[in-house]
Amino acid sequence: MTAASLAGLSALPGCAGARSRRYDLDADVRHIPVIRARTDRIDRITVCLRPFRASGPRLGVEQVGRKSVVHNYGHGGSGWSLSWGTAQLAVERAVTASGQKVGVIGCGAIGLTTAIVAQQAGAQVTIYAREMPPFVRSARASGSWTPASRIAKTSDLTPEFTARWERMARYSFSCYQNLQGLPGNPVEWDTFYGLQARARRPVPPDPIGFAEMNDRLRDIEPQGNTIPVHDGRLPYDEVRKQPNLIFNVTTYTDYLMRQFFERGGKIRTMTLHHPSELTALPEPVFINCTGYGARALWNDQSIIPIRGQIAWLIPQPEALFSMEYDNVYVVSRRDGIVVQWQGEDMGHGYNRTDETPDLDEAHKGVSIINGLYKGMGYNV
Repeated sequence: MTAASLAGLSALPGCAGARSRRYDLDADVRHIPVIRARTDRIDRITVCLRPFRASGPRLGVEQVGRKSVVHNYGHGGSGWSLSWGTAQLAVERAVTASGQKVGVIGCGAIGLTTAIVAQQAGAQVTIYAREMPPFVRSARASGSWTPASRIAKTSDLTPEFTARWERMARYSFSCYQNLQGLPGNPVEWDTFYGLQARARRPVPPDPIGFAEMNDRLRDIEPQGNTIPVHDGRLPYDEVRKQPNLIFNVTTYTDYLMRQFFERGGKIRTMTLHHPSELTALPEPVFINCTGYGARALWNDQSIIPIRGQIAWLIPQPEALFSMEYDNVYVVSRRDGIVVQWQGEDMGHGYNRTDETPDLDEAHKGVSIINGLYKGMGYNV
């Protein structure tokens, strides 16, 4: 090997000659990925009503005639994130013998996952649902790992609930580690950039008092770094950079549906108007995973809708990442780019039942991100 070759090798990270250098792979925050944030690239606008309960998800058991019903609903903005853990707890309350017939009500994120976990426990499962993906509300989620998002009120927390939530979150997280690398990338890691605008606005208040519990998961969640940006030409002066677990909801839902059918599962399309209608169905045990629908079906007025709207931009597979800037949340997924303006405060959308898309709100979020890139010198 020539002296020139040795000199070239010594410049590489990890080689003896480079030990005096310090490489910080997290420090490159002056050039974040670029998306074409233009209003003419919006291909749809979706609205979801998150099923929030101040005391957290309902996981109780009740009798309807001779039928046993296990409730599994009310997860706020944490349905996808907690689905495997909450399914495990619900199935523990429902399945008593191998081969038992179990009915699952609802075919969203919680319903599909609960049905699969029941099958894994040996049950024969039929899903009863009015709507199937992609027409369920959970198909309109942003698709990020957010296990504590609008999960409960701080004033209603109990040690029992906090311990149960942590168990659900940890179990779900462990399940997602085993879903990485599958065809279509149903679950994968991206890089999140939390951009602190140079023209800082006051931190939006939380008029509701949502519980914050993510600190209990610090040992399993990558924490990332906060990096100052000393470049006055950029519209941000600080970046929180960290890995972010995301769900490509289209391919992930397809994966769940295939898993359910391969295990012999059946789906029956029907609309339930009252719990008493369960008495005419053959299964002795049901798991109720109706989400916001439980407010009407079970007359559960403890469910408060929290409206969330997403403007979807055309996918850009070359720029897969997530970020937050000026109260706009972005997730560039393989199945579309989520742009969500989060309102003036954390109470935005609270107790709003309107699912009609708001074009002005969609344009506002996209325009804010467009302004970010213009401030960085891009004409997107």
